[in-house]
Amino acid sequence: MSFVSNGDADAGRRHRRTTVAVKESLRDLRNQLSLLNHQVGAHLALKDVDLDCLELIARHGPLSPSALTRRAGLHPATMTGILDRLQKGGWIVRERDPEAADRRAVAVRAVRGRNAELFRLYSGMNTAMDELCADYSEEELALIAGFLRRMTSAGDTATGDLADR
Repeated sequence: MSFVSNGDADAGRRHRRTTVAVKESLRDLRNQLSLLNHQVGAHLALKDVDLDCLELIARHGPLSPSALTRRAGLHPATMTGILDRLQKGGWIVRERDPEAADRRAVAVRAVRGRNAELFRLYSGMNTAMDELCADYSEEELALIAGFLRRMTSAGDTATGDLADR
């Protein structure tokens, strides 16, 4: 004899189905954003990984090349090639880090004057996101933002776990 009521079992099944729908939606979003980034990169003559690293530099920089390598999860030699391409394209500059104990230390920072090109290419998506967000209350947006931060943290943990294998 089961001690779980049919209502509890039904609620459990609905919750699992909804959880699966959320996971599928996140995969669909990841794929769509990847396609968008690929198109942006193609317009700028940047590889996808170059665009990813430029985003990290713009959001978290200035960064040392080794800090960027850790954040991106890439091999140092790969990062050197990426930074060379970004610098040659005028997207970043390498500068001496005045705060570092080692006077040879370099920091990488994004060139602010190039932001307009990126904003123009992402403007369609930014406008669509603004329109979508307008349909939600402040409390709903806070809930969504919290969920996305927690999912990002879970992804960071999963990435670290795979990197440690």
